[in-house]
Amino acid sequence: MSFTTRGFSGRRRQPETRLPPGQTLVEKWPVLSAGPTPVVDTADWELTIQDETGTDHRWNWDELIALGVEDITVDIHCVTHWSKLGMAWRGVSLDKLFEHVGSRHQYVMAHSHGGYTTNLPLEDLLGGKAWIAIEAEGRPLHPEHGGPARLLVPHLYFWKSAKWIRGLTMMPGNDPGFWERYGYHIHGDPWQEQRYR
Repeated sequence: MSFTTRGFSGRRRQPETRLPPGQTLVEKWPVLSAGPTPVVDTADWELTIQDETGTDHRWNWDELIALGVEDITVDIHCVTHWSKLGMAWRGVSLDKLFEHVGSRHQYVMAHSHGGYTTNLPLEDLLGGKAWIAIEAEGRPLHPEHGGPARLLVPHLYFWKSAKWIRGLTMMPGNDPGFWERYGYHIHGDPWQEQRYR
């Protein structure tokens, strides 16, 4: 015997969306760059983290890989309104790099080959939130997508995942990088639609 009125089924739970507000799902990975595409051979590649004392901590390609490459599956969101879900990446966690770098500064400027920069709070790079990515979708990163290595910070808009990464500089304050000086938001959280100032 049923104790509910026919047709009454209550409210269905809505599926959780993985698309932040204002985003459109894409299947292909669009190529967007500020400036020409540099081509850097892994034999010449080096990553430098400069701490608050001005000391440079350096890793060449083999030293980076030796820290331990892990598989990552994340969604990415571009400020130009596209999102790509469930992307497979491989990279080295920033946590492993910062084990070797001591700093009381709470901000970082990322530097790319070609002169591009973007600023990030250190807390957005640690705790399993960011990587130096070397592969995407089962292949080494193509230069147009930032290869041989790019920063991967998937919880922020993708301009924060600097292509062609070559260094990080610790900073006492949150100084703006390239796009931030041109009016992009200082932080860039896609769930808050922090696109522009």
